Amino acid sequence: MYGTELADVYETVYRSRGKDWRQEAVYLTGLIRDRLSGASSLLDVACGTGAHLAGFEELFDHTEGLELSTAMRAVAGRRLPGVTVHGGDMREFDLGRTFDAVTCMFTAISYVDGLADMRAAVRCMASHLVPGGVLVIEPWWFPEKFIDGYVSGEVIRDGDRTIARVSRSTAADNVTRLEVRYLIASPAEITQFTEVDHLSLFTLQEYLDAFTDAGCTAEFLPPEPAGREAIVPAGRGLFIGTRTA
Repeated sequence: MYGTELADVYETVYRSRGKDWRQEAVYLTGLIRDRLSGASSLLDVACGTGAHLAGFEELFDHTEGLELSTAMRAVAGRRLPGVTVHGGDMREFDLGRTFDAVTCMFTAISYVDGLADMRAAVRCMASHLVPGGVLVIEPWWFPEKFIDGYVSGEVIRDGDRTIARVSRSTAADNVTRLEVRYLIASPAEITQFTEVDHLSLFTLQEYLDAFTDAGCTAEFLPPEPAGREAIVPAGRGLFIGTRTA
């Protein structure tokens, strides 16, 4: 999961869908500073290829990242040679310092294995906040919003390379099984690979309870109403917490 083959096409695929990591970083920075006006340091957990982190680096005095995937972390390291990107698991890491803000975006929180692990991840992230610090988490779908058997597909032209992506999502016992198949054609060859991800489905209240358990007040910002352009794509909303303990 999240190996070299995916790291190579990851941003190309999502950029073709209209994802703008820098725009999101600007939007999130506004949300953070609305709650902590002097926020100057940020940790991006599950930072992937560093696409959000590149935007945050322009907006904060000090930024760091945390990423479990070696392949994704390597891309982030090449992109941001002046930023420390730690290897580590969001459920159990200790960087030896705190930050004004911690972010965990693009549904990365759902890759943990069940409710106990999600609560552990939120506690671990909150423990890296200063008092009054801000924790932002983008969830996966709530169980009642998930469409079982959902399929999608697209073809992306990227220079002299064409990428085809098809996916199918199913759910059982509050876990999504997301199977994605990629076919990549270049002048040199045609290659293919399959990615199978398992994403836990948590309720809104389970997320809020996890923030409370971690010593944070929390609120849920619902997705933008239909017909308005969403800054954070896909319509899943955001959880924002402030550390009080």
